[in-house]
Amino acid sequence: MIAKTSMYLLIPALIVLAMFAVSCASQGKRPLGMTDGKLSPCPRRPNCISSEDDAGPSQIEPLTFTGTPETAWMCLKRSIQDKGGVIEQEGSGYIWAIFKTRLFRFVDDIEFRMDVKDEVIHVRSASRVGYSDFGVNRRRVEAMRQKFSQEQNQWVNKSVEDIGADGAGPTR
Repeated sequence: MIAKTSMYLLIPALIVLAMFAVSCASQGKRPLGMTDGKLSPCPRRPNCISSEDDAGPSQIEPLTFTGTPETAWMCLKRSIQDKGGVIEQEGSGYIWAIFKTRLFRFVDDIEFRMDVKDEVIHVRSASRVGYSDFGVNRRRVEAMRQKFSQEQNQWVNKSVEDIGADGAGPTR
């Protein structure tokens, strides 16, 4: 009886410990960034999506914007922060941000590249570990698309100065 009870406690403890170890391992690997002026392609695993993949299950539509590229960029930064992301790197029409899952703190990387000519912002979102993400990255990008659209509607006729240089809102 005691041995059986011990097994019932040991197995969940081992599972939690293994998940914690995998979570810690997900902290170090960074995204590849841009390759030949585009976001890096997704590996052939279902835990990555990209608007620059031509077809297949990893393909997702880019974010479209109206108004100035500067205003769109500020709206994007506000959307990232609103959805719980932390911007790790920004420059030359590129943003890399991270999101962490609540329970085990798994890290997902999300990257954006602005295409001013086509008035779109390309996106790539990938989990650092595992094979499948059960659709988490796709749902996150779609939620960000909705928030970005709301921000665009609110700020489309405003200047960057009206929004604020950090994307946090009016500077007045």
